[in-house]
Amino acid sequence: MKVTIYTDGAARGNPDGPGGYGTILSYIDPKGTEHLREYSGGYVRTTNNRMELMAAIVGLEALTKPCEVILYSDSQYLVKAFNEHWIDGWIKKGWKRGGNEPVKNVDLWKRLLAAKEPHAVTFSWVKGHAGHPQNERCDALATAAADGDGLLVDDGV
Repeated sequence: MKVTIYTDGAARGNPDGPGGYGTILSYIDPKGTEHLREYSGGYVRTTNNRMELMAAIVGLEALTKPCEVILYSDSQYLVKAFNEHWIDGWIKKGWKRGGNEPVKNVDLWKRLLAAKEPHAVTFSWVKGHAGHPQNERCDALATAAADGDGLLVDDGV
């Protein structure tokens, strides 16, 4: 099955303040009908980078069968999840960044790697929102999640 995932994180300014994330999953069933599923997790008290990762993870973890996936995101940070040097060195082998500084978000990087493992995933970086209505839709979903009553606190910060 072919699936398209559009993700977005909404920081809401203050990294310690409420934010949100949204994921839209688009897939075509065996009869050729397209379906959309929307996921949001309330607000996340975390940084925007973590929200971008979480939005991608939520979409991938929602898939119950191996799929051919195209993941769209405007996050430059998420590009690293599809960079072999970054994955092999900083995530798997625990290399340090400049000045022996530890790499951030290793917990989510590893969760993302596990989530995409059963699928054939291709990453497409959407440079900004202009002209990409599905990315705009995910941005709106993330904002709605931030304004909602749901609550998910990310203690990994």
